[in-house]
Amino acid sequence: MFLQMMKKAILLAAVLLLTVSCGEYQDLLKSEDSGKKYSYAEQLYNEAKEEDDKRKFRKALRLFEQIVPEYRGKPQGEKLSYLFADTYYQLGSYYLSSYEFERFQQSYPNSEKIEEAAYKKARSFYELSPSYNLDQTDTRKAITELQAYLNAFPEGEHVEQANDMAAELRIKLEKKEYEIAKQYHLTGEARGGNYQAAITSFTNFLANNPGSPFREDAYYYRFDSAYRLAINSFRDLMEERLKEALEYYQTYKKYYPEGKYIEPMEAAVEDIKSRLQNF
Repeated sequence: MFLQMMKKAILLAAVLLLTVSCGEYQDLLKSEDSGKKYSYAEQLYNEAKEEDDKRKFRKALRLFEQIVPEYRGKPQGEKLSYLFADTYYQLGSYYLSSYEFERFQQSYPNSEKIEEAAYKKARSFYELSPSYNLDQTDTRKAITELQAYLNAFPEGEHVEQANDMAAELRIKLEKKEYEIAKQYHLTGEARGGNYQAAITSFTNFLANNPGSPFREDAYYYRFDSAYRLAINSFRDLMEERLKEALEYYQTYKKYYPEGKYIEPMEAAVEDIKSRLQNF
């Protein structure tokens, strides 16, 4: 019985404290005392980072939004601008955090926080990068910003993470390019000229992405597109196209003599050789 009464008393005290705290916060939002807003917003920010408390980040943000314009160009402006940008970052508002970190870099290029700002700006774009099948503008921007960070801070604290993220995003761009070429291949028979578009796309992909994990697949599907194009061609085009497909097979075999597509390719090659005997 006594323990239950103690628990109720503690809970009631916590509720009262929270009510008072919320009331003070609401009064502060309406206040014109920028100094108090700055102090309390910084306190909320520090508590939020320590406790990983999004609610406190949002409360701090409301105060920062009110006072940031007033402090631009003042001694406190540098720290406040960084906290403001990082609060957006911590809340996952990555468009806004990238914008504010950019402003911070431009306004305070000699700040001790300049490396952190550069990294978090790049990381913001990384977080905005969508699935490979969507528009990749933010992906390309992220790669550019990550490379800018690596160039500016080659011995920086986040070099390993930046390299890993840039590599991941480059593979995403490669996958998009590869999948576009593969789509031409898949629709080749249904849409006449798409096998030729597939061959061109795979050739460009191979030239543009020398270290891609999709290279073996691209070599195979280029061959398969050329083979299918050849056997569905008019007779006066067939011989030249069969020979071209055979060349693509030889290129694949040069790089992947025991590749995963050797067996189906060799069956197609036998058909190619058989057809060429008729010319």
